[in-house]
Formats: sequence, C-alpha cells, structure tokens
Amino acid sequence: MADKLSCQERVAVILPSLDPDVKFSRVVDGLVENGFQHIVIVDDGSGAEHQRFFEQAARYPQCTVLHHGVNRGKGRALKTAFDHVRRELPELEGVITIDGDGQHLLPDIVACAERMLAEGDKVVLGCRDFDAPGVPPRSVAGNKTTNRLFKLFYGITISDTQTGLRAIPRRFLDRFCEMEGERFEYETNMLLQMKKQHIVFVEQPIATVYDPEDYSSHYNAFKDSWRILKIMLRNGR
Repeated sequence: MADKLSCQERVAVILPSLDPDVKFSRVVDGLVENGFQHIVIVDDGSGAEHQRFFEQAARYPQCTVLHHGVNRGKGRALKTAFDHVRRELPELEGVITIDGDGQHLLPDIVACAERMLAEGDKVVLGCRDFDAPGVPPRSVAGNKTTNRLFKLFYGITISDTQTGLRAIPRRFLDRFCEMEGERFEYETNMLLQMKKQHIVFVEQPIATVYDPEDYSSHYNAFKDSWRILKIMLRNGR
C-alpha cells in the first residue's frame, strides 16, 4: 500500500516560524498546491500582527498550526513538531524540515523526501553550493569555516552545516526530541549527535537561494554563535 502513495502523503513537512510575512504564505500555498498532505507549522511566539499568516495557513485541512505562547527558539519549535508527529501521525514514515522564507524550493523538498524514503535508514541533508555565484561573502565564509571545524575536530565531512532542509526517518524522531538545544544551536548539535549515535546521513544537492535580509532577522550573531560554539566545545571533549 505504501508503495502506491506519493512522498507528499508519506512524510510530514515541519515548518517553524517566528513573525512570518508574505513569503511564509507563498511557501505554505506552494506545499499545498504540490500535494503535501501533512504540514506541521509551529508559531514560535510570534506577535499579534503576524497571527493572520497562521490563521490563513490553518484554513487548509493539510495544515496543523501549533503555538508557543512565547518565543522558545527554533530548536524547541522543531522538537514540538517532531513530538506532534510521533504522537498524532503514527502512519507517516518521516519528516522533512524546511524554512519559511522561500530558500527551499519545492523540487528540492520533494527530492529530499523521496531520497529519504528510498534510503530508509538515513537522514538526508539538502546541501547548497557555496561556490555558486551570488552567495553573500559573509555566508560563504561562515559556512566554510564551520565545515572545516566539523572536519578537523569531529571527523565529519559535510558541505553545508547550516542547512535547514533535512529529511529524517520516523525511527529517529525519539532521539531527535531528546537532543540538547533550544535555539539555532540545536541544528548544529543534531549533526554532532548523529555522529555520536551512528545515525548515517547523505547529502542531496539543492538550489542555492539567497535573500540578503533572510536569516539575519532572528539569528543573534553574538548569542546564537556563542551557543553553537559551546555545543561544539562540549561535544569535542
């Protein structure tokens, strides 16, 4: 039976969001139009003026909107969604995390989901090409530096440590819910814990889409970088 279902029916799309705008609505509309049947959105303490975007999404029967009363961080939002899938959607075979800013294109979301289903027991990371033209120099430098640190200190070879497009088989959701991290550092710890827990990952090339205003709006350069560094140092011991 499962073989007759599309990937859009077999996985849940996880979409954490803080203070969304029209780009968020375009992402949700695109997912629904593309046939995704299970879209789990987490409102991570967004302001009242942004609630209309969640209300619009909730009108789709394919969308479930979960709310944090206050901002708790991207890591906690992801874990809230993972836990929801564990408890409420037992028939699904995995999840795929995406960002709501339009950086993840629908063909790439589908490709990552299909590859996860084909691989069966591996996490699929949607990896961008930072040598592509048009990528901001700051992003190139930051990602390549982190890549070198992962290789040097942990023996992990990965081309995009900061990707938010990740397809995760259901069998690993319990472990991902227990991993340390509440904010942006959670995604870094996810990669480190996969190494420790012998969870294999594969890379899926995806388009490199950049808006200079994206990512910087909710990422605190000092606080979040310090949290990421602490996670890396702790795992290096």
